[in-house]
Amino acid sequence: MSVSDLPALNATLNGIAGLFLLAGYYFIRRGEIARHRASMLGAFAMSSLFLVSYVIYHANAGSRPFPGQGPVRTVYFTILISHVILAAAIVPLALVTLSRGLKRHDEKHRRIAKITWPLWMYVSVTGVVIYLMLYRLY
Repeated sequence: MSVSDLPALNATLNGIAGLFLLAGYYFIRRGEIARHRASMLGAFAMSSLFLVSYVIYHANAGSRPFPGQGPVRTVYFTILISHVILAAAIVPLALVTLSRGLKRHDEKHRRIAKITWPLWMYVSVTGVVIYLMLYRLY
């Protein structure tokens, strides 16, 4: 695997994190706490691997300019800006949410998870969308 393969890996890790997040939501709605916990730890692991891979890629390759013009450019940058801002927020939110869940501080965990989960899902999905727009659209 070379550095040029990392964007596809990053999108895959984001996609898998999103699937784990969906599974975690499904399991908690069914009251399956152990499966919920395993799914959310899986999402956290995938997101952590993504972050390491992302830093390695950008430290070695820099950034790639978006080649699109017109309305698609506006759509791309709208998604990118919201993704970057929320991705930065997800790090502390996920850590606090995970900590509260693992300590079984259920009410505090539930309150913050209602904020964390949709934002984390958005970041995971838009990470894949950004990859597709940047590396596969043109």
